[in-house]
Amino acid sequence: MIELRNVTKSYITKYGRHYVYRNVNAVFPEGKNIGIIGPNGAGKSTLLKLIGKIDYPDSGEIITNKTISWPVAFSGGFQGSLTGYEIVKFVCMIYGADGEMTDKIEFVKEFTELGKYFYMPVKTYSAGMKARLAFALSMTFDFEYYLIDEVTAVGDINFKRKCNQILKEKLKKSNVIMTSHNIETVKQFCNIFAIPYQGDLIIFDDFKEAAKFYADISKVTAIPDLGKKA
Repeated sequence: MIELRNVTKSYITKYGRHYVYRNVNAVFPEGKNIGIIGPNGAGKSTLLKLIGKIDYPDSGEIITNKTISWPVAFSGGFQGSLTGYEIVKFVCMIYGADGEMTDKIEFVKEFTELGKYFYMPVKTYSAGMKARLAFALSMTFDFEYYLIDEVTAVGDINFKRKCNQILKEKLKKSNVIMTSHNIETVKQFCNIFAIPYQGDLIIFDDFKEAAKFYADISKVTAIPDLGKKA
């Protein structure tokens, strides 16, 4: 179970403070795959970072006793001077997987299809190449929950197919919390749907109800007025 208890998150912009979430209380049920749906800027990625403890709420807390991955395809923590090979080695050492290091390095190398770039500094990578590395690295470890941020958008159609295949394998023994602006995308993997709306998080266990609500708010929801101070 993952519980959000009175979670508030905001950011300072040049127009004033912008609240993404205000006093949100929500529970993600045990053993369910969660799809977080919303347009760009709705707070999907922010929520994943909060759950993955890459970012922290202004107030409130997120409670869980589950092992949770970093957001898959998130490459923000990569040291640019390190090669892909060195990053995989480093993460293996952090997670105590020294004995499996050779297998994990080989898996990431083959899965990413980076070729010679695997041995080059990640600062020479494109954004897509970094996302491939981060995704494959995440898949080499077993977590109870994987945090997926629009990962199926990474790469060409063949690579997307590979991503979907390995995710489906992982979901045989783990769960996923996935974001997308496309409700049909999360339908493939998820059975609980969470929609950020006006600073809250609305949760549905019925796809048709979630789709209707999302369609309704998409017709009327405007870009937040960042010029209005809270």
